[in-house]
Amino acid sequence: MDLLAEVLAVGGVRGTAGARIEASGPWGILWHGITRAAFYAITCGTAWLELAGHPPRQLMPGDVVLLPNGPEHTLRSAPDVAIIPNLCTAAEKARDCGGVLRLGSGEVETHVLGASYDYDPAVSTQVLATLPEVVHIRANRGRDGLDDTVRLLSRELASPQIATDFVLNRLVDILLVQLLRAWRTEKPAETRGTWLGILGDPLIGVALAKIHEDPAKPWTTDLLAAELSTSRSTLTRRFRETTGRTPGDYLTLWRMDLAAVRLRDTDDTVDTIARSVGYTSVYAFSRAFRRARDQAPGQYRTSTRKRLTPAAPVA
Repeated sequence: MDLLAEVLAVGGVRGTAGARIEASGPWGILWHGITRAAFYAITCGTAWLELAGHPPRQLMPGDVVLLPNGPEHTLRSAPDVAIIPNLCTAAEKARDCGGVLRLGSGEVETHVLGASYDYDPAVSTQVLATLPEVVHIRANRGRDGLDDTVRLLSRELASPQIATDFVLNRLVDILLVQLLRAWRTEKPAETRGTWLGILGDPLIGVALAKIHEDPAKPWTTDLLAAELSTSRSTLTRRFRETTGRTPGDYLTLWRMDLAAVRLRDTDDTVDTIARSVGYTSVYAFSRAFRRARDQAPGQYRTSTRKRLTPAAPVA
């Protein structure tokens, strides 16, 4: 069971190539109103990242940085450079369509590749939502494919061909996984309290794998502990330390996440969905779902589909 892959998939995590910044001379831009996770890769030159509550951070060639919650932030050529006014509209357009954002004048000195990641806020077991405000990975680690993928992304942008948009968005998804791998390997202390930190405890990693492999099984803490050849008290303590929840609480959250996705994306009956996540009674499932989502399953299906359906054009 590849836990990270499954949680990313159920969480609806999807990457999109964003603005390509080409800058020269003194330059600075403010990014705000971001509702998605923001990602930058520096392929040439340097930039300074600033956001509230953090000291200015210099980004060097080959560095990648993820802002999981999309906070307001600035990118500049140096910490004391003024923000370029009247660029908000152009910046937002470049970010949304993957266009080039030209900053400053003269020969281009700095190239920054941007991307963004959407995820379903209704899913409780999210990876990105638990990360710190800034995840910064330095260049030239030499032991993973992150550098290679950044170079491949840069080459694809420099020489667009047929299906370039398709390739770029797939590379952006790969970059996220490689960044998370590198961050977990290089800075394990920072992963504590995040979803990735759970994988640092072998016992809990196996416990989660068993839950994810068969969420419909009538798991109890005693049964799960017996499967792991450990005591109920040890399992409960370790589970709380790593996830902040009991095994039963995590099981319920995961079941409700799986059910929510199926209600949103399929036409399966409520009874079918209930049984697929371990409930033999539609009433018991509906009661649990309402506690988790503040809506009955049918209401949730209707409201989420209505929210995701594009508005009809005005005649």
